[in-house]
Amino acid sequence: MDGQTRQNFKGEAMDAEVSVDWRGRACKPNKHGGMRAAVFVLGIQAFEIMAIAAVGNNLITYVFNEMHYPLSKSANIVTNFIGTVFLLSLLGGFLSDSYLGSFWTMLIFGFVELSGFILLSVQAHLPQLRPPQCNMLSKEVQCPEASGLKALIFFIALYLVALGSGCLKPNMISHGADQFRKDDPKQSKKLSTYFNTAYFSFCVGELIALTVLVYVQTRSGMDVGFGVSAAAMTLGLMCLVSGAVFYRNKPPQGSIFSPIAKVPRQGVHPDQQSQHKKGGEPMAAVHSDTSGASEDPPVRRPDLRLHHHLQHHPRPTPDLLGPTRVAMDTRLTPTFSIPPASLQSIPYLLMLLLVPLYETAFVPLARCLTGNPSGISPLQRVGVGLFTVTFSMVSAALVERKRRNSHHPISIFWITPQFLIFGVSEMFTAVGLIEFFYKQSLAGMQSFLTAMTYCSYSFGFYLSSVLVALVNRVTSGGGDGDGGWLGENDLNKDRLDLFYWVLAGLSVLNFFNYLFWSRWYSYNPSLSPNPASVGDYADNEPV
Repeated sequence: MDGQTRQNFKGEAMDAEVSVDWRGRACKPNKHGGMRAAVFVLGIQAFEIMAIAAVGNNLITYVFNEMHYPLSKSANIVTNFIGTVFLLSLLGGFLSDSYLGSFWTMLIFGFVELSGFILLSVQAHLPQLRPPQCNMLSKEVQCPEASGLKALIFFIALYLVALGSGCLKPNMISHGADQFRKDDPKQSKKLSTYFNTAYFSFCVGELIALTVLVYVQTRSGMDVGFGVSAAAMTLGLMCLVSGAVFYRNKPPQGSIFSPIAKVPRQGVHPDQQSQHKKGGEPMAAVHSDTSGASEDPPVRRPDLRLHHHLQHHPRPTPDLLGPTRVAMDTRLTPTFSIPPASLQSIPYLLMLLLVPLYETAFVPLARCLTGNPSGISPLQRVGVGLFTVTFSMVSAALVERKRRNSHHPISIFWITPQFLIFGVSEMFTAVGLIEFFYKQSLAGMQSFLTAMTYCSYSFGFYLSSVLVALVNRVTSGGGDGDGGWLGENDLNKDRLDLFYWVLAGLSVLNFFNYLFWSRWYSYNPSLSPNPASVGDYADNEPV
């Protein structure tokens, strides 16, 4: 779209927010965008996470039992797969912002992911595409690993899923958020609600995957399980296409580095100077020298040091709580026990209760106190999440200590508090990060910078392995890890409770580290939604 066309859209200026419908025509406020359009994006998000979560949670079982890779190699395959999914989100964000647009990026790579699920299902169904059946737990028989064409088909299928899912993730968030006009006060207030709803949709998808789909995989086999994932992905793509006539689409802007190059040359538009003031003082002067401040100073641009910090200091993941789930009494009734894989659904079940409570109770109360339409600013939200997660680690340590000292298996319900606390932390941190990156992204970079949040998760997966190895090495006296806190592969001999205390300490340090860096950041009013009322926001306040 050329500059002249952009100017002709209802007389909007070159830098105004521009969006088009599926035919490339100017959007109509009463027909395109809003929550009606965002619902279709929430649909593909729920179905996509449902599909990939069902695969990811039982993938190590398939790799070990069916492909006959050793346990350590199987774990590495799964870890590398998950890390690759998050890293490839950068590619999806880049292609969307630069060349394809978010809708076409999702459509193309949605079919890529679907083809991966189908290929996995075909391989799991046909014996000739897998090694011969063999008991991997037997010490008398050496099971042959998958190799040659069988291994090639498996890894092609697996990384088709990784490529598709990675490129989808940032665009599902940004495309849904694009449905709300930032220059419309009513719609801009709904943007934070959308981010909360998107997280709720994510939790619904995870919950169904970890209960219904895992049950299907366990009872009917992995070929049926992969097939159900393919069916879920198909439904997600149908949701995406069904909403095409309602979407507000942002045209790709060319190279994503162009907005960065323009930053030093950009000043405050004369018509916006009055919007950047609060109480008669320029908002940009919050961190400036008041003794020499001019009446209308230029708006301070976002400090990229905080962006760097958020990218390389990801939050803890639920997997850190994983070992506590085993060696407990999982019976709900004398005749029914919770499947081990479904124990991971507990935090998502809690989120289905907490997210609506946050939106209907906490946000209105906080809005009255702060004047911020979102209740609290994104950085404040992240800070609350990072502070809260410490108590989850403390709870995990105390429960593990109780389990070790108990002569009988303790009830699985003992882990509920740590999951509840972690769920609250996740709700604040995950949504806060995504909201921060989207709202403070320059035009034409929303998908790419939103992908930064997912990219940070991949660092979390890699760093968690390094942390475990380091703790083992230190606690074993500098040896090879044998005899360390986590080196015995036996929960009754390992000191998982002490490891949780280490995580609690690291969480405290990370929180104060976050406070230090966040104070360097000044919100850019020109990048915030609804700039006309940005003076009423509390977003420029330090965390």
